[in-house]
Amino acid sequence: MTMNICGAPCCWGVDDVKNPYLPKWQTVLKEAGLAGYRAIELGPYGYLPIDIDLVSAELAKNNLAIVAGTIFDDLVSEDNYKNIMRQTEDICSLIMKLPPLPVHEGQHFPTPYMTIMDWGHDERDYAAGHSDRAPRLSKDEWAKMMEHIISICKKAAEYGVRPVIHPHAGGYIEFADEIEAVMRDIPYEIAGLCLDTGHLYYSGMNPSQWLKKCADRLDYVHFKDVNETVYKQVLSEHIRFFEGCGKGSMCPIGKGCLDYPAIKKTLEEIGYSGYITIEQERDPRNVATSLRDVKESVTYLKSVGYEI
Repeated sequence: MTMNICGAPCCWGVDDVKNPYLPKWQTVLKEAGLAGYRAIELGPYGYLPIDIDLVSAELAKNNLAIVAGTIFDDLVSEDNYKNIMRQTEDICSLIMKLPPLPVHEGQHFPTPYMTIMDWGHDERDYAAGHSDRAPRLSKDEWAKMMEHIISICKKAAEYGVRPVIHPHAGGYIEFADEIEAVMRDIPYEIAGLCLDTGHLYYSGMNPSQWLKKCADRLDYVHFKDVNETVYKQVLSEHIRFFEGCGKGSMCPIGKGCLDYPAIKKTLEEIGYSGYITIEQERDPRNVATSLRDVKESVTYLKSVGYEI
């Protein structure tokens, strides 16, 4: 059983490609290499160019591979369906041409993965972390979102990419009842799960319990840590999820309230083998401390037995 730690552009504040303060993608890859990573996620669609020669050269320069691509968009609206399918094809056509990561014994599926996250709804964004007041989709709206996700998954599978559904704070797949509904409505042969320890905690769930609960469907894992003081403050305010991240609700791993030795024990108990990606969402205007924080997270995880 082997668990290797990877990185993600959101540690450099890269979540919205329209944000004018984003660092250059070449800078992110350079610093990911300096942090000691062997792999990083592609980030949101449009951040890294869909250009195999350009991306391959920059990855090679920094001794990096791509562990996953990302669909992070409105998965509910029919008007956005063609857009997300185009994104899926572009991303898959790129990442499947890149050198693959090693496959570990016991790993459910080889990389690269496609993490699928619903996003872009103010009514849910302002209710992130609040299961009691977050509006839910109607039965028909939920069914339509499931249709869209299944189409993304099937298209990714045509390229040989394993799709994994990622519950995300502020989207329409966030809380316990919604994760259970995804497991009910999307068979494992269609898609696995990518559970994020920080999002689980943020949205009122115990990460270790949910990693165990979803062990048979757990193809990929995200790690983040939560600053409890800022988190409680943010939940008392009427702000969007990433506005809370800009205030510091996410922190370097080992500096927050999540119990990572216990999480490691859980992953060992369920026999998880494969790749784990560190995330620490932030305001990109604070990018000057990204490499420092990533190194802190890496150093801490290595100290409790994880490998890079």
